[in-house]
Amino acid sequence: MKKYLLITTLCLGSFSFYGQQSGIKSSVQEVEKKVDSVLNLMTLEEKVGQMIQYNGSWDLTGPASETGNKEKEERLKKGLVGSMLNVLSVEATEKAQRLNMENSRIKIPLIFGYDVIHGYNTIFPVPLGETASWDMEAAQESARIAALESAAQGVNWTFSPMIDISRDARWGRIMEGSGEDPYLTAKVAVAKVKGYQGDDLSDPQSIAATAKHFAGYGLAEGGKDYNSVHIGENELRNVVLPPFKAAADAGVATFMNSFNTIDGIPATGSEYLQREILKGEWDWQGFVVSDWGSISEMIPHGFARDKVHAAEIAVTAGSDMDMEGGAYQAGLEQLVEEGKIDESLIDEAVKRVLRVKFKLGLFEDPYRYNNPELASEIPFAEHRKTARDIAKKSIVLLKNEKGLLPLKSSVKSIAVIGPLADDKDTPIGNWRAQGEANSAVSVVEGLKNADINAEITYAKGVTLGEGERSFLMPLKINKTDTTGISDAVEKARKAELVIMVLGEDAFQSGEGRSQVNIGLAGLQMELLKEVQKVNKNIVLVLMNGRPVEITWAAENVPAIVEAWQLGTESGNAIADVLTGDYNPSGKLPVSFPRAVGQEPLYYNRMNTGRPSNDQHVTYSHYTDITNGPLYPFGYGLSYTTFDYGDVSLSASELSSGGLLTLSVPVTNSGSVKGKEVVQLYMHDLVASVARPIKELKGFELVELNPGETKTVEFSIDEEMLKFYTASGKWEAEPGEFELMVGGNSVDVKTVKFDYKK
Repeated sequence: MKKYLLITTLCLGSFSFYGQQSGIKSSVQEVEKKVDSVLNLMTLEEKVGQMIQYNGSWDLTGPASETGNKEKEERLKKGLVGSMLNVLSVEATEKAQRLNMENSRIKIPLIFGYDVIHGYNTIFPVPLGETASWDMEAAQESARIAALESAAQGVNWTFSPMIDISRDARWGRIMEGSGEDPYLTAKVAVAKVKGYQGDDLSDPQSIAATAKHFAGYGLAEGGKDYNSVHIGENELRNVVLPPFKAAADAGVATFMNSFNTIDGIPATGSEYLQREILKGEWDWQGFVVSDWGSISEMIPHGFARDKVHAAEIAVTAGSDMDMEGGAYQAGLEQLVEEGKIDESLIDEAVKRVLRVKFKLGLFEDPYRYNNPELASEIPFAEHRKTARDIAKKSIVLLKNEKGLLPLKSSVKSIAVIGPLADDKDTPIGNWRAQGEANSAVSVVEGLKNADINAEITYAKGVTLGEGERSFLMPLKINKTDTTGISDAVEKARKAELVIMVLGEDAFQSGEGRSQVNIGLAGLQMELLKEVQKVNKNIVLVLMNGRPVEITWAAENVPAIVEAWQLGTESGNAIADVLTGDYNPSGKLPVSFPRAVGQEPLYYNRMNTGRPSNDQHVTYSHYTDITNGPLYPFGYGLSYTTFDYGDVSLSASELSSGGLLTLSVPVTNSGSVKGKEVVQLYMHDLVASVARPIKELKGFELVELNPGETKTVEFSIDEEMLKFYTASGKWEAEPGEFELMVGGNSVDVKTVKFDYKK
């Protein structure tokens, strides 16, 4: 491939690293030398330009027409832009790159970002749903495929994974993360970073990943998006930060800061988060990009007077790139010239941006992601097969009474009912990148594809949403039109079995879509209750992006399947599970509440001084509902059963530097092959700060034939015991510990050991 000289002849001199002699797989020292050499050539204006990201708000394959876009185009030509987002297609990214490379002085390549959250063209389950697979190989593979499809269209940077701990089902963006547990989320973070970035960022089929949102965004007060966060150092260090530390250790290229304040300080302006922890303690070398406009949003937060002041706060705090905020463009040069900030702050940020561009191989070839041949070679058919495989692994069986599932060949008539049963768009979910609208396989289609030996009838019953549906439009829920219920009831009356597909519209969860109520919206509950009156043989298939409140259904419907929003192959994957072609193996990554009033709800809670007392009311509880979730974290049934034998430890005491082995025999006591996620939890009984009643510390996915037993082993070492202690250190404290093993966070077997330093 032709190598591009990225500097003018006048300045070429000894900078041969721009040409063919440059090796993409350079050592860290070589990259640093190249970064320094480029930085030394740059003016202050050009440096600030590298810290600015523009939205591709016009068709880059044609001329800019509006005044604001004309200004952006002129800055591109002058090399005063570091990155663009939402510029899609090989043609558009190449046009933008050429505007920059063929007109600018220094010729520093652009990097192109996009929200590739759960697939680019081929759409996989929403992240919360995919996490329910507890399959890290699957999580890595979906990211690898998303990277390949993105790179083929000129995108080389994704704003994923979102690794915010999410404990409140009211929060709309819970669908975009991995749930309530730091350990599981950290495992997903590493898998996603590896999938997107591969072994070498310079591989043109890999893209740069982003760990977001740094930090605390998922713990927004009241579950309301963009809201304030109130947590202390203990919760920050022990709950929020571990997934980000795992991503940093895995070599994630970039971080994105968050919209929220923590203890009154906007995360975008937090020196503590960005400089002291991320770039200091963790010695992370990538660059931090703001979330959309979050630097300028420090003005309405009441933390900055204007954009210039916001720029001063953000750059001092360690925010390296301004995403469509206008603050750095407005203020950084002025601040340096007035002596309010030192130019070394600018230099440090620019070096971080250049470092990532070198690692992506863009200085070697700025057009490496503009290869039409790559797009023509994408194996979309294979990607769909993988999407189906991952989708069925993500399905969680919540209830299965009366032997309704898997579907029996003796059932000759099935009524498929519900507003989402024939929906080809909702399974795509929110944050769908370039997933084509209405392109998913619907449940009705999936059942017909499965060639079930039964007559299938269909009735919508009710519509869920009304009017226009889009990312930026609030969804209007149908609350009045009941005209289809009578037809659905009649079809249910005539059928032997009913499959009801209810849940959330694709645009009911996601950014900006927090809800006070998390039940089945609109007229869905009325439809379900009316159908249940005439036919008790109901399989409820839930299609949603968040935990939903389904207490009535759990009490009155014999079979419930949590099918999330599973992406392109949704209907086929659901049919695979309903027919028994695939034995469900998913486990919940988040607790399901009995009522929305329990939120935020999470398994790894602290105990109280009055944890339980059935004799009188003065203990920690609600007087009108049972304590605990409807379905707990880690929960999920199978078409077979698994029995756990006695738990044993190799010793009763662990010393510093030592190792214990926990063993538990797990037996498939049912009649079909199945997979079980064996989960390990730990409780530190007495510590310098109160510790959660249990914390996930390991898991293993095992597959067993009927009657087969496997002994699952977990290694227990000092590292597993560490947490952020009262002394402000990440360390293990001596004392007594409980280890718990089981198929979910509630049904466990316990063994104890002592740790001595």
